[in-house]
Amino acid sequence: MIKLYTDGAYDPHSGLAAAGTLIVVDGNQLQFKEKVNATNNHQAEFLAANFGFNALQELTLPDQPILFYSDSRIVIDSLNKEYSKHYVEELNQLLHLEDQYAVVVNQWIADRQNEGAHRLALQALRES
Repeated sequence: MIKLYTDGAYDPHSGLAAAGTLIVVDGNQLQFKEKVNATNNHQAEFLAANFGFNALQELTLPDQPILFYSDSRIVIDSLNKEYSKHYVEELNQLLHLEDQYAVVVNQWIADRQNEGAHRLALQALRES
C-alpha cells in the first residue's frame, strides 16, 4: 500500500504558489516540492494533488492500492463526487491520473495530520 500526502500553499501578497508531496512506500518517505502557477489556495491544492500523482507515476512502483490524503476538503469532495464547479480542468487531470491505478482511496485529513506535505509546500514557496 502506498500513502500519498499532498498540500498546496498560496501567498496572496506575492501571488506565489507551491506544492508539497510526501510519498510513503514500505515505510520509506520520499519528498517532493515545486513552485506551481495558481491564482488562489484552492487551485494550489488541486495542482499539488496533480503534482503528487505525477511524482508517483515517475517512481514506476509495482501496482498497489493508493491511499491519497489531502487537507483540502474541496479536492477530496470533488474527487469523490467527480464534480467541481470552478476547477473542472484541474479535477479532470486529477481523475485521469487516478485512473492509472486499480485502487485509489481519497481521504480528507486534518492539517495537523498533513504536516510533512505542508512543510514541503512552504519550503518551495519560500524558495520561489
